[in-house]
Amino acid sequence: MKINYRVTVFDAADIATESQFWADLLGGTVDVEEHFHMVFVDGEPVIGVQLAPNHIPPNWPDGSPPQQVHLDIWVDDFPAAHERVMALGAKLLKPVEDTGQPDRFQVYADPAGHPFCLCWTTR
Repeated sequence: MKINYRVTVFDAADIATESQFWADLLGGTVDVEEHFHMVFVDGEPVIGVQLAPNHIPPNWPDGSPPQQVHLDIWVDDFPAAHERVMALGAKLLKPVEDTGQPDRFQVYADPAGHPFCLCWTTR
């Protein structure tokens, strides 16, 4: 079986805001259909956003409804990435904790409430 693309699809009540958030963050564009938007980066589909009028954001970390999936986005310049996601409308859910390990992460929610992590290494 040949897989042509791997696309993560998010449900959202406001698909325009959700798809534009991911397009702006990833440096892509949005292909718009009535009930589905596809975010393309370098001509390849990477994120889909499906209209779900009754979407209820997960209540991270241990609420109801629970988180089902999240993205880890590895960055070179964490302070700049943090400023960028916040300017695009992300919400900080959990600040970084110094565990003594070189790999670090901070947890955010996108405009529809889906958790994602900015990750970096101190190596």
